[in-house]
Amino acid sequence: MFRLLATLLVALLATPAFAQPLPYHSDPDAREILPLQGSVPAIRFLTTSDFPPFNFRDGNGELIGFNIDLARRICAEVNIACTMQDWPWDQAANALADSQGDALIAGLAVTAENGQRFDFSSTYLALPGRFVTRTNDAAAFSVTGLSSKTVAIRTGSAHADFMARYLPRVKTEGFGSEIEALAALRDGKVDVYFGDAMRSAFWLNENPACCSFAGEPYFRPELFGEGLAIAVPSGNDAVRHAIDWALVRLKENGTLDELYLRWFPVGFY
Repeated sequence: MFRLLATLLVALLATPAFAQPLPYHSDPDAREILPLQGSVPAIRFLTTSDFPPFNFRDGNGELIGFNIDLARRICAEVNIACTMQDWPWDQAANALADSQGDALIAGLAVTAENGQRFDFSSTYLALPGRFVTRTNDAAAFSVTGLSSKTVAIRTGSAHADFMARYLPRVKTEGFGSEIEALAALRDGKVDVYFGDAMRSAFWLNENPACCSFAGEPYFRPELFGEGLAIAVPSGNDAVRHAIDWALVRLKENGTLDELYLRWFPVGFY
C-alpha cells in the first residue's frame, strides 16, 4: 500500500517541467502587456547588501549579485534608465512604501500582510523542496525506497510539514537547523535529507564530495512560499507590467537561464 501511495505521490508532485534548469515561472500572457512608450521613464530599484549571492558587496564595495544583474537586465530589456539603492533590510520595505524607490528586489516574502502594502511581479525564482543523499546513493534514489530510510529535516519547518502530510509513514529525525541536518547526512547518521533546495545548493557547493540532490524538485507554494518576486508600491501597475513583460522576454531569450547558471553553480532545480 505504501509503495502505491508513494508512486502516486511522485506522479502528482513531479512533472517533466521540473527537470528543466530553470522552470518557466512568469506568465507567458504578460508578453501582451507591452509597456507604453514613456509610461515608465526609469525604475529606481531598492535592494540590500546582505544576501549573497542575490545582493551583496564584493571586495571592492561594488553591489553585485543575481538580483542586481536581473534588475539591470530588466531595465535594458525595457530600454529605460535603472538605478540601484542599497538599504538596510529592516528599512527597505518602508522605503518602498514611502515612495523612495519604484521596486524592491531583495527577497521580500509574498505574504498576505505584504500584499496589503505592495503589489508583486511574477515569480522569477521559485524555491522548491528537494531530497539530498550521499552521492553514491543519488542515482538509485526513489520515494518508494524511503520506507526503510531515515530522513533528516529541520524541526518545525515547512519541509517537516511536507513529510508529515505527504509521507507520514517515513521515519524522520528532526534537527535544529538545515546545516545540522545536512551534516548528519554527510556523517552517515541519517540516510536522506529533505529541505529547502536553494539552501541545500549552497551547502552542496561547499561539500561537493559528499552529497547530491536526488529525485525531483517539489513545488508547494502553500508550504514553501511563492518564491522570489519584485515588490512595487500598491497600484503602480505601469512599473509592475514593465517588469513582468521584461521577465517573460528574459526567459524567452535565455538571459534568465544565463544569470541563474552564473550565480548558482549547483543548480537547485
